[in-house]
Amino acid sequence: MNELWKYNKFSILLVFICTIFYWGFAYQLERIDFIKMFALWVGLFFISYRIIKINSSNIKLLAGIALAFRILFLFAIPNLSQDFYRFIWDGRMLLEGFNPYLSLPETWIAEGNAPIAQAQKLYNGMGTLNGSHYTNYPPLSQFCYVIAGVFSGNSILGAAIVLRLLIILADIGTFFFGRKLLQMLHIPEHRIFWYILNPFVIIELAGNLHFEAVMIFFVIWSLYLLQKGYWYWAAMALAFSVSVKLIPLLFLPLFFQKFITGFNTSKLKYRFFKLIGFYSIVIITTVLLFTPFLSAEFIANFSKTISLWFQNFEFNASIYYIIRWIGYQTIGWNIIGTVGKILPLIVIGILLILTFFRKNKKTSELITVMVIGICSYYFLSTTVHPWYIAVPLSLCIFTNYRFPIWWSFLIICSYTAYINLDFKENLWFVALEYSIVFGIFIFEVLKNTSKVSLKSIYT
Repeated sequence: MNELWKYNKFSILLVFICTIFYWGFAYQLERIDFIKMFALWVGLFFISYRIIKINSSNIKLLAGIALAFRILFLFAIPNLSQDFYRFIWDGRMLLEGFNPYLSLPETWIAEGNAPIAQAQKLYNGMGTLNGSHYTNYPPLSQFCYVIAGVFSGNSILGAAIVLRLLIILADIGTFFFGRKLLQMLHIPEHRIFWYILNPFVIIELAGNLHFEAVMIFFVIWSLYLLQKGYWYWAAMALAFSVSVKLIPLLFLPLFFQKFITGFNTSKLKYRFFKLIGFYSIVIITTVLLFTPFLSAEFIANFSKTISLWFQNFEFNASIYYIIRWIGYQTIGWNIIGTVGKILPLIVIGILLILTFFRKNKKTSELITVMVIGICSYYFLSTTVHPWYIAVPLSLCIFTNYRFPIWWSFLIICSYTAYINLDFKENLWFVALEYSIVFGIFIFEVLKNTSKVSLKSIYT
């Protein structure tokens, strides 16, 4: 009994310390204060994973702690990201009957006739860079922004609270279906907390209001339904995830083997029909969700905005920065315009190799190639914002790969860009981040490849 009391007291102490740290993150931190941010970040990671280890058998307790940490942020205005101001802008524009894909915030502000409340304040919050580009958030994200507009009135804090509640609900869904999927794959279910209790996830998604949380919920739900054999509902859920963020489109080719060789249907033609049906449901559902906004102007604006991420924007990149440096040394200028067109083609090539030349008929194998595929995309991207890492992090808990967990910790290096008000990246920190991530990634690839090779020899 005494040992149990000491054990509980230690857990309570750790949770209390985390509570203080999260409070500091939510209400007392500015992103230019990197030293304070780094200290809180390191402390939260160390203590959080200690809490998971100590209480790995008490799922309900860990779930309650994860929820409590998120609720701490409920009344906080995001302090590490400005994107939520654009979310509120888009939601209010829709409520006023305007298509947010067809106009620029900067145009409304310049003309002084913006049809929404607090337009100038929202524009100042999102920044001129965001306000000078067309929105690129898909329809289900826009629907969430509308919900925030309906229930918050003209309150920016109220809108942030509604958006945060939606993200918390999505995290609860991810916990529910992620835990069930772990059980079905015979993987220890406490691994779900490597994602749910990860400080990066709590701060970047619930704290900074990034809707990767909602997208991830639909992806995990889709994988759970697929494992259950409900491939048609899995396709619907995957389409919903695409309609929150476009990233899951990259996963579509990887489902090929799962359908062709992974189902116990006797005839190949039936498996092929299922594959075609799966892809058809995903594509048709996605198009239907976009239908209310579709027009030639929408397609032009949306395509233009998407291309900017490959050919104009640069942040926290890895391989691209090396290529850019080589370009400066050999040609004398930034070659992003050319490289930005080539790198997506290389990503497509990698995805096709993973689709046809790597074994991925089991769900666990499918998720493994999804981790490798999405990380290949990020390794070759010109822009990798911190919250992007939530996708491989959420998937790696079902695999033998741990490098996304390390990446979620090391992503703090990217925030050194905000130390200076003129926003300048410290490439030494970027190099440190990716040197460690690539090192762990290569080590785990070699280790897991060796395990597969030995298994094939002895079976």
